[in-house]
Parts: sequence; C-alpha cells; structure tokens
Amino acid sequence: MTLNDTIARVTDRIRARSEPTRRSYLDRMAQAAAAGPVRAHLSCGNQAHAYAAMTEDKAALAEGRAPNLGIVTAYNDMLSAHQPYEDYPRLIRAAARRVGATAQVAGGVPAMCDGVTQGQPGMELSLFSRDVIALAAGVSLSHNCYDAALFLGICDKIVPGLVIAAATFGHIPAIFVPGGPMTSGLPNDEKARVRTQFATGEVGREALMAAEMASYHGPGTCTFYGTANTNQMLMEFMGLHLPGASFVNPETPLRKALTVAAVERAAAITALGNDFCPIAQILDERAFVNGLVGLMATGGSTNLVLHLPAMARAAGVILDLQDFADISEAVPLMAKVYPNGMADVNHFHAAGGLGFMIGQLLDAGLLHGDVKTVAGDGLAHYRQEPTLAADGRPTWRPGAGTSLNDRILRPASDPFQPTGGLRQLAGTLGRGVMKVSAVTPDRHVIEAPARIFHDQDSVKRAFKADEFTTDTVVVVRFQGPRANGMPELHSLTPVLSVLQDRGLRVALVTDGRMSGASGKVPSAIHVTPEAAMGGPLARLRDGDLIRVDATAGRLDVLTSGFETREAITADLSGNMHGLGRELFEPFRSAVGPATEGAAVVI
Repeated sequence: MTLNDTIARVTDRIRARSEPTRRSYLDRMAQAAAAGPVRAHLSCGNQAHAYAAMTEDKAALAEGRAPNLGIVTAYNDMLSAHQPYEDYPRLIRAAARRVGATAQVAGGVPAMCDGVTQGQPGMELSLFSRDVIALAAGVSLSHNCYDAALFLGICDKIVPGLVIAAATFGHIPAIFVPGGPMTSGLPNDEKARVRTQFATGEVGREALMAAEMASYHGPGTCTFYGTANTNQMLMEFMGLHLPGASFVNPETPLRKALTVAAVERAAAITALGNDFCPIAQILDERAFVNGLVGLMATGGSTNLVLHLPAMARAAGVILDLQDFADISEAVPLMAKVYPNGMADVNHFHAAGGLGFMIGQLLDAGLLHGDVKTVAGDGLAHYRQEPTLAADGRPTWRPGAGTSLNDRILRPASDPFQPTGGLRQLAGTLGRGVMKVSAVTPDRHVIEAPARIFHDQDSVKRAFKADEFTTDTVVVVRFQGPRANGMPELHSLTPVLSVLQDRGLRVALVTDGRMSGASGKVPSAIHVTPEAAMGGPLARLRDGDLIRVDATAGRLDVLTSGFETREAITADLSGNMHGLGRELFEPFRSAVGPATEGAAVVI
C-alpha cells in the first residue's frame, strides 16, 4: 500500500528538521559500536568485581565469548504493574543460559505510582522522575559489560525514561519486556460513577474505597487506557516489544513464554551473532511517526505529547506539536477504551487488539512498514499474535482479520471518527493540546468567563462552596514544569464532570498536565509558555472572556487590553520543600518547555 501523503510529508519534514542532530547521533553510536563492550578488555580486578556474584556464569563471563545481557528493572511492590517483575531476573538468567548467553541485573530504576500521588505533593516529582529514570538506567549500563539490554518497565514516566536511556546507549540492542495488565475488575464506568457520587456527597469514603479496591485489585497494569497502557501500545508500534506481547496477563503460561522468547531474541541480535540490530537503527523518524499514528488511532494518553519529543530527542529526532496535529488529522480513531469508551484493555485485546489495528493501518498506508524492529525487518511482524504451542513455546499466527467487537475496535475504513483524538491549540494564550476523543462535538468550542486558580485544591474548595453557577473556563496556572514540576491535575476530573453534568458549559485551561485518564471535559493542557516564565496565562484575570476552540485549533482571550497587562508573579515557595521537593530545585531551574518534552537531561 502506498504511504499516505500526510504521513509521508510529516516524516520528510521531521527527517529534514532532524538531519544535523540525527547524523551526529548516528556517528556517535557507530563509534561506540565499533569499540564494543569493554568486558573482555577489563583488567582482571575489574572483571572479578563484575562477576563475583555470578556463581553459575563466572566461567562464561570470564571467557567473554557469550552474549551478556544487562537487565534494567523498575521492579517494586508499590506499582501493581511492576510487582510481577520480582521474579523476572531469575527467569531471564535461566533462559539466557539455555541459549549459551549470560544475564545480569545491571541496575534498578525508581518507579513511582501516579495513582498513589494524584493530588498529593509527591506528584510534583512525577514528571521529573522520567529524567531520573533515564539517569539511573544510564548508570546501570555505564559498566559497559553488556552486549544487549532488557528493559523491565511499563508505567507512566518509566517507559519514556528507559527509552531515553536505551537511545543514549543505542549502540547495543534493546528489548522492552512487558508484564501485562491485571485481569478485569470493577468496570471503569462504575468506578467513575462512584467517584462522581463521592464528589457530590451522595456516598461516603467507605463506598469509594470499596469501588477503588474492586477496580485496582491485583498484579498487573491498571486496565483503563491511561499512560501505562499507551506506553505498551507505543512499544509495539515502534517495534520494541515482541509482537503481541503488550496485553497478555501476568502469571500466565503465555506471559512467561514471551519473556523467555524476549531473552532468546536479545541474545540473537547482539554484535556477537549474525543479526546485529542496535536500537539506534530502530529509533529513527519512521519509528516515531509510527508511534504518533498509534497514539492517534487509539486515543492515547496526552502525557505522550510530552514524552515522545523527549524520547525522540535522545535519538537525534526532533518532533514538534504540529507533527502531532497533522498526523491526528490523517489518522482515524479506531478504538474506544475507557475513558474514551466503556471497555478496558483486556476487552480491547480480546476484540483483536494491536495486531488487528496495526494490520489495518498498514493496509491503509498510514504506517511505515519498512522499519527495523526487535522482531526483524518490517512492521508486518506486528500484525501477528502470539499463542502457546504444545511444547510451551510461543508461536505467532496471523492476527484477527476483523474486529470481534465493533463497539470497542473498528477497521480503518469504518472508524469511530475520521480523525485522531488530539488537537493542537494555539492563540493569544500560547500553545497547548486537547484530547478530544472522549469530548462530545457540541463541547469542542467553549466560550465563557475565566475563573483563575493557582492550584487544584482551590478549585475543589470553590466547588464545595457552590461558587460555580454559570458557564466557566477554569484556569489553573503556575502548574508548569518550572513552577512545580508539572503535576497531573487528574483529581479535578470528577469536579469538572459534575459541573458539566449539571448543564454548565465548562472547560479547563492549564499549563499543567492531565493524564490518559482525562475524559469528557474539554481541557487545554500543557499551555506554553507557562505562567512561571511570564507566559500569557500569567496576565489573565477573573472574568476575562476565553474561547477554547478545538474545531479551529484556537486558544484565545477575547478581553481587550489583555496584551498590555503586567504578568502576575505567584508565590511558589510552598512547592519548594517537603517530600523530596527540595532535591529537585535544579530540575525546576533547568527544565525545558513542554513543547520540547519538558526535559532536563535531553
């Protein structure tokens, strides 16, 4: 199938924009690959330190001829998605030995749970944790003893941080090894209903707690289509998982078999074999465009609008918000997964999942098929799905040719809507984005007076005091990366939803974030320049008339005299200390703008 004109044009534009940085990156990776891991060239003392604890593998490591795989793990018990990783190193080491390789845990990286820190001070460290993860993974691989890397990570900032590190060490192969989603619990719409009832005082905390525990009930990734599961989609669209690995539940025979297969594949694609495939060759502009296509086709998390530019920059590829907007206009929305629909990711997977979707998009000319992946040349590998053979090993067969539930997953020729789930907004208030896949068309344009807040708790206090009685654009400013680390404002979702359900026309405008859990309320987020940098949001006053227009892609203040006002300077001292926030002052001072990924290390 001929490549879609828009996809080709955007790819060419990214390639031209990135030419100097990409060329420099590839030159550096070629030099590092030529030097190779230094394991065999270390002094005897250096090597003794590296192998001292590897009782069964010491001889193979000392000989230096077997591939040595470095494991970078984000295991902890705080994240249900990452708890299954506890036993992966033992499984990986055993699988490596069976194919004549060795494996070592190179290091661990932090992995915080945004579900725990939502609305709490710790959320102000969340975005910066991505850069910490990249740094920690870099330290893990800095021993330069590894022929390939296996990255164990799933959630929010973890996968983007690991991809940044993998790209930085792009001279060696890398495979991302998922853990899978938890089995389905309380339906997401029922959970949302109870949250709304709690926000309005209809039920108490006991009912809320029961609903939350029934929803988040076991090991595995949360089942709604938030950032974690968007990351998993992305790893398949970009060719960094084995095909079909993303949404196989934990602790199942197929999940274990896929992990073993990832180890075998990693050992096979090192420079010591005949199928060398360093990740630098995979992470080119085509891979990132494929990731953008997947984001739009699935209605994925807005957090990836921050993460993808940072990830790409680590590989010398420069993305712009306009790339997201143009691809969104060309790519149909093919999936309805909560919060964009009632289904969860297990239902999506059962309906045909990523194999069906990738096949459809390839046939429609909306994906680059001629890419390198960890499974081999060509994205067509990812239209397959894994199954368990009689010998317990995974085998791949053609994925679903038709959707098994068209209320969840539709073909590219008959989508839920003809364009993707994201809009770029630009105007007198700056540049931002809106996720529109769950917003009804009659709310794509909101024009109303502003109500200004400097934190989300103030919004909730105003709500409880019944201060919202007319159409309102709620502006929550000084929530950008320079101000306080750009926390998610997800706890505002129930409040704003209640106002909308009462018949008010409401919208949110903020320089902060909303996660993949953002839903039906129109929200202009990531607004840049942020208020703490003197951006236009800092000149707004209560009562200013604001127009949020997802149809025209505009974000404007309509009140005269706005341009000549002095910018407000907020007291941000309360965000500087407590729960580790003082440690991140250098990050707040050095972080880049949201349009470039809000990154510190890239």
